[in-house]
Amino acid sequence: MQLFVFFMIFLVVVGTIFDIIHKGSARYFFENMRKTNRMAKKDLDGAAIISIAIKTGAIDVMTSKELCNIRGRRIAHLMGMYGFILYIVTTVLMIFNIATPAIVAQLWWLGGLLVCAGGYWFWFFIRADVSAEGKSPFRVMRADLFVLSLVGSVTLGLIWAWMQAKGISGSLVIFSFYIFATVILFGGVPWSKFAHMFFKPAAAFEKRLSIANGNADNLPTYTRDDPELQQSHSMELLKDAPMDMGLGIKREVPRHY
Repeated sequence: MQLFVFFMIFLVVVGTIFDIIHKGSARYFFENMRKTNRMAKKDLDGAAIISIAIKTGAIDVMTSKELCNIRGRRIAHLMGMYGFILYIVTTVLMIFNIATPAIVAQLWWLGGLLVCAGGYWFWFFIRADVSAEGKSPFRVMRADLFVLSLVGSVTLGLIWAWMQAKGISGSLVIFSFYIFATVILFGGVPWSKFAHMFFKPAAAFEKRLSIANGNADNLPTYTRDDPELQQSHSMELLKDAPMDMGLGIKREVPRHY
């Protein structure tokens, strides 16, 4: 199993590199960073950049701030993310005999259950094509490869562990399916959303950096209560309007339109 873990790491590294080259993600990111620096309206020192990096990690990455909380999408994502991290770390600890107290096994179960809870909640109730468009939750597309392989691998792993603990025969068959699903999960990086966990923090950092240096990707940075914006022609009808005008389009979640 130790060799299998190294093989999975190898698949992730190779798959991510292939994804970067094929989609040109890294090239786009660095070109956009250079563009942002050229159009910056003020220079940022090292302390400011470090502060932005810390905020990116603490807010955008650790709390998934960019996800709206409608119908629990953010909660489901956080459950899946932290559950997956806990599941992977404890799996490695047990396989390499780094730490094997009872608490590690219990945390392994907790991580797996969190992944399943967040993954199945997302799959059956939160996906846009299911919740908003009324499509069948059993409709599968290539974009679903990551979610399906993730919940499939973890679910089969939990079932196999339970069968092993109870001494139920047939666990070897479940274990074979578990290995297959795990290979699909880590080997399917170029065709799934697995690699986005590496790209999104970089994109969030670049966005915060562009706002801090005044570039803001050429997007307006004013808010409606800014005096300068209130005097603009486009805001003429809203000058005397209250700042809080209700939920607007967020009043109701689009469902089966």
